[in-house]
Amino acid sequence: MIFKLSLFFLFVFAACLTHSDGQDFPQWELPKGAKARLGKGTIHEIQYSPDGTRLAVASSIGIWIYDTAAHREVGLLAKPMHSVLSIAFSPDGKTIAGAGDGSAIRLWNGDTGKLRKKLTGHAKWVFSVAFSPDGKTIASGSGDETIRLWNTHGRKHQRTLDGHNGVVISVAFSPDGDTLASGSRDGTIRLWNVETGIHQKTLRGHTDWVESVAFNPVGNSLVSGSRDSTIRLWNAHTGEHLLTIKSLKGHRHWVEGVAFSPDGNTIISGNWDDIQLWNAHSGEHLQTLYGHTSGVYSVVFSPDGSTIASGSRDGTIRLWNVETGKHQRTLDGHTSIINGVAFSPNGNTIASGGWDNTISLWNADSGRLQQKLAGHAEWVECVAFSPDGNTIASGSLDNTIRLWDADTGEHQKTLTGQPFSVAFNPDGNTIASGNWDDIRLWNVDTGQLQKTLKGHRWFVLSVAFSPDGKTIASGSGDYTIRLWDADTGQHRRTLKGHTTPVESVAFSPDGNTIVSGSLEGTIRLWDADTAKHRKTLIGHTLPVESVAFSPDGNTIASGSRDNTIRLWDADTGKHRRTLVGHTSDVESVAFSPDGRTLASGSWDGTVLLWEVASSIQLAVEPLERRVTTLGNIKRTALLQNFPNPFNPETWIPYQLAIDSLVTLNIYDQSGHIVRTLDIGHQKSGVYRDKASAAYWDGRNQNGELVTSGAYYIQLDAGDFTALRRMVVVK
Repeated sequence: MIFKLSLFFLFVFAACLTHSDGQDFPQWELPKGAKARLGKGTIHEIQYSPDGTRLAVASSIGIWIYDTAAHREVGLLAKPMHSVLSIAFSPDGKTIAGAGDGSAIRLWNGDTGKLRKKLTGHAKWVFSVAFSPDGKTIASGSGDETIRLWNTHGRKHQRTLDGHNGVVISVAFSPDGDTLASGSRDGTIRLWNVETGIHQKTLRGHTDWVESVAFNPVGNSLVSGSRDSTIRLWNAHTGEHLLTIKSLKGHRHWVEGVAFSPDGNTIISGNWDDIQLWNAHSGEHLQTLYGHTSGVYSVVFSPDGSTIASGSRDGTIRLWNVETGKHQRTLDGHTSIINGVAFSPNGNTIASGGWDNTISLWNADSGRLQQKLAGHAEWVECVAFSPDGNTIASGSLDNTIRLWDADTGEHQKTLTGQPFSVAFNPDGNTIASGNWDDIRLWNVDTGQLQKTLKGHRWFVLSVAFSPDGKTIASGSGDYTIRLWDADTGQHRRTLKGHTTPVESVAFSPDGNTIVSGSLEGTIRLWDADTAKHRKTLIGHTLPVESVAFSPDGNTIASGSRDNTIRLWDADTGKHRRTLVGHTSDVESVAFSPDGRTLASGSWDGTVLLWEVASSIQLAVEPLERRVTTLGNIKRTALLQNFPNPFNPETWIPYQLAIDSLVTLNIYDQSGHIVRTLDIGHQKSGVYRDKASAAYWDGRNQNGELVTSGAYYIQLDAGDFTALRRMVVVK
């Protein structure tokens, strides 16, 4: 196969050759003020170009383009930077369509990488896009429960297809372009006449969301994958159900993606942690491809049918030989949602932990992924280095704290608990962990529990030792910060003032000041000796997830769910800069030991490194920016529930820009509705405190208490919808 790169990709590819190591991360499209990016974001979907020379990856920070011959990235389409959920190549490969965190579909020039056009009209996020075989039409499926057809030449909206009673997750054209199939969260597949827009048939049988639909090469069969853990085969002309393929070995959870091989004889499915191949005629199981360590979101055949590409929540894209089923190559660098970041004491290494259940170790200079520490059974909530840099502690929702050798990555000890936060004391012989409603102190050498500090009434979300190691500060879901004697474990003082859970606490380097960030979006400064409140820093528009002092104590950094990091003067409380670049919640911030670099970890699956002690002019937002102007709410928003995690009750705050009919749906991890809260018609305003926020008692529609685990709350207010995660822990 003769491989041709466009001038754009030749230029970028040549630039990327200046890196000494093929695994160094290219820093294309960095946000202003950022000097490096660790990780390439989370993987949502992958697609081959029609000629098979490129592989496009829809990620949480844009669209990555890989050269399939060299097996490396050659470009990132990320202007403006946004999360992309679905991508499609035009039949000639000259246009790439991408859709994601918004109602627009973006069209990119496949040769130059330039953004050509935005197609607007959907009222909610677009989850799927597809080109017709002749390239003249684009179909898009949206959270507004509609499909839109667009003319690619005039780039105009042609018609809207209505009928689904749920989000449209997948759309696919038949090979002749006459029929469009759509899969929805309402559990059905609909077939539409593309020319007239008339609904032809509804295919029923799945008992849960239809995640993926695809026609076979001749167009007489349709395959669908669902969260009911089955694959169904249909007659594409009559709509007759032909076959149901159920799990033989590996479908332990829902089926995320399905596809036909180019010859139509094989069906591939992506599942929780493996890939299955099936005979497309008999449904016979052919083989299972093992290797991924987490959910497989997307699977595709190369155009010549010789290779399978799979994208997973474990942050890797794997290439497989179809004939032998053998793993050929892994394209890594993508990550999962990141919850915590930490610098090693010497500043050479950055550790990050997240939803792929691992801890990633990065070289702080080159950005290279050095190692992954695997062993946790659930996502990693927090990470910390010991003061000597020899040990890493990680806390996970699997109710364990693991200690690792920072040089070799070897697992040393496992401590039991329910950790939401971990911290080493200054001499490194004790670890404090914040748990369900207490703080536990552990001996690092023996792994034995030394003391349990009780007093908080809700989750302990953050713990920190004072610089002299004599005091422990803990922030809790009960809205308070408590100070404890680190030697005796006795409670000294309680700091009150926050009106929502305290997500993060930190001591200043001199130990005189405590900073705290909370779900109300404010940061508070406290006198560590008197426990008196000094200042409140206001500027974030959503909850503050993390706070940190610079090593010199002059600067405070705060990371928020408004996707920004703010820098503040620690003495005056004055806002200095706003760092803009993440596409999702900023969960963690950490200064390098020399104070020149700030690392921020985000739900977008990346760590950004910012040069904070230089003359670089960073993106600044005025301090006067507020959610409200002259008493009017600027935008409708779903805020994070508090407390979170919780047991059994929680409050769900929100704000409305206009009078709206408000409904809150609570889903479990399988996407099933466990409870609907019909709030009714509400006037515009802020509903944030316990008196006005929505309340959930942790029970399902039948009045039964739900089990432990992650749940999702969806707000529907008029044309607005939003989704957030919450955790029940018992």
